[in-house]
Amino acid sequence: MTNGQTRANIKPGMTVLIVLKQDQRTGKLTKGIVKDILTKSPNHPHGIKVRLMDGQVGRVKEIVESA
Repeated sequence: MTNGQTRANIKPGMTVLIVLKQDQRTGKLTKGIVKDILTKSPNHPHGIKVRLMDGQVGRVKEIVESA
């Protein structure tokens, strides 16, 4: 598994584990498929922000599989 701090590692269609804004305190992970990459910078220390196919937005903690 790869971490989600580098934008180049994340592509639409990948399955990832993200932390939603409301889950940041608990660290609860949500699994989904990337629809859009929202972070513009090449790296982010808390994870690249993405929108999943179901519309949820959060920061990538782990990449489960490549597209």
